[in-house]
Amino acid sequence: FVFGVLPLVSRLLRWNFSSCADAENDVYDVVISGGGMVGTAMACSLGMDPNLEGKKILLLEAGHKKEMDQVPEAYSTRVSSISPGSSNLLSGLGAWDHILNLRCKPYQKMQVWDACSDALITFDKENLHDEMAYIVENDVIVAALTKQLQTLTDQVEVKYKTKVVKYIWPMSHQAAESIPWVQVTLANGQTLQTKLLIGADGPNSMVRQEAGIPTVKWNYEQSAVVAVLYLSEPTENNVAWQRFLPTGPIAMLPLSDTQSSLVWSTSHRHAEELLNLDEESFVDSINSAFWCNENHSELVETAGSLFRTALSVLMPSGTSTRQLPPSVAGIGPKSRVMFPLGLGHAAEYIRHRVALVGDAAHRVHPLAGQGANLGFGDVACLTKILSQAAFNGKDLGAMQHLLEYETERQRHNLPMMAAIDLMKRLYSTNSAPMVLLRTFGLQATNALPPLKVWYFMY
Repeated sequence: FVFGVLPLVSRLLRWNFSSCADAENDVYDVVISGGGMVGTAMACSLGMDPNLEGKKILLLEAGHKKEMDQVPEAYSTRVSSISPGSSNLLSGLGAWDHILNLRCKPYQKMQVWDACSDALITFDKENLHDEMAYIVENDVIVAALTKQLQTLTDQVEVKYKTKVVKYIWPMSHQAAESIPWVQVTLANGQTLQTKLLIGADGPNSMVRQEAGIPTVKWNYEQSAVVAVLYLSEPTENNVAWQRFLPTGPIAMLPLSDTQSSLVWSTSHRHAEELLNLDEESFVDSINSAFWCNENHSELVETAGSLFRTALSVLMPSGTSTRQLPPSVAGIGPKSRVMFPLGLGHAAEYIRHRVALVGDAAHRVHPLAGQGANLGFGDVACLTKILSQAAFNGKDLGAMQHLLEYETERQRHNLPMMAAIDLMKRLYSTNSAPMVLLRTFGLQATNALPPLKVWYFMY
C-alpha cells in the first residue's frame, strides 16, 4: 500500500508545485496600462531604476509598436511643449538623444498678448533658460521612448495590440473569493495578476472608471483646431506666439525655419467653420487672428497706455518691445483636425494596488502647454517613491507609499490646473472691466522680472 501511494503523492506534489509556479509566472510586480508618452516613459523609468532590478514589469498597449528610424517628411499635427524639467527626465531615460536625432525645435522666447488691448508679456532666455522649451511631435517622443525600451527587454515586457476587457480588484465583490492582486483580463482571454496596476490610459481611463475613482470634470464648450502651417518666408523661428482672443487663445509654435504648429481654441461651431474653409480663407483667418485689432476699445487703450507709461517710469528695464509674428502662407496637406477641450481631475490618484498617471489623473486646457509636462512629473515622482519602497523591501502596491505619491502630485497639479482654468476664464470675455483688469495685471507682471519668472514657471 505504502509503495503504491508514494508515487501518487509524488505526482500530486509535482502537479501542485508546477501549478503554483505557473500561477506565479502570471503575477507581475507592476503592470502599466497604456503605452502613450507617459505610459512608455513610466515603463522606461521603472525598468532603469536599480532598486527595481529583478521586478517583473509589463507594459500593455492597445495600439501597434511605434518605431521611427527616420521622421516622415510631413510634421504631425499633435505636438507637445516639453519643459526643461521634462527634457531632463527624458534625457535620464536615454530617450532625449533619440529625439534630437529625429526632430525637435527649441525656442528661446515666448510672447503672449491680448487681442482686446495692447497688453503683452514676454519671456526670454535672459529671464529664464537658454532654451525655454522644445516643441516635439508626440509620435517622436513615443518612438524615442520605444527605442529605449527595446534596450530593457530583461527588465520590461511589452504587449502591443493588447486590449484589456476587465479588471478585478483585491477584496472586490466581483470576485468569488478574496484575491491578493489585481486581475487583468485581456481580449484574447489571457488573465494576468499584478501587485500594482498603473493607469496611464488617457482621459477616458478604463482603469480609473473600473476602480470607481470619482472625477471632477467639465467641458469648456470649445474645440482646438490644430494644423501645420507654412510661413511666408524662412525665419529663425525661435519664438512661441500666443494671443488671447475673446473666443479663446490661438498659438503658433515653431517646428522649423519654415513651418509652425497651430493650436487654435475656439467655440465648437467656429472650429467646424474653420475646418470647412478652403485653404486660402483658412490662412487669412489665422493671419487676421494674430494681426487684427478690431476688438480694441478706446477706453482700454487709453487706460492701458497711461498705466504702461507709469510703469516705464518706475521700472525702465521692465518694459518689452512688441514683436509681430510671422505671416502664414499655407497649411500642410490634410493637417487640419479638431478635438474637444475640457478639464478633468481624479479625486484620488491611488487606490489599493492602483495608481493613476498623466491624463488618466488630470486633463487641462492646452493654453499653457503643460499637459505632457504634468504627466512626466507624475512619472518622476512615482518612480522615486516605488524605488524607495523597493529599497526598503516594502510591498509596491501598499497604500502607505502610494499616498505619498498622491499627496506630492496633487500639491503640484491642483494649483497649476486652477491657474490654467482661471486664465482661460479671465480671457474668455471682452467686457471692458475684465479687459482692464487683465491688462493691468499682464503689464504689471511683465514689468517685474522676478514675478514674470514665477508666472512662467508656475
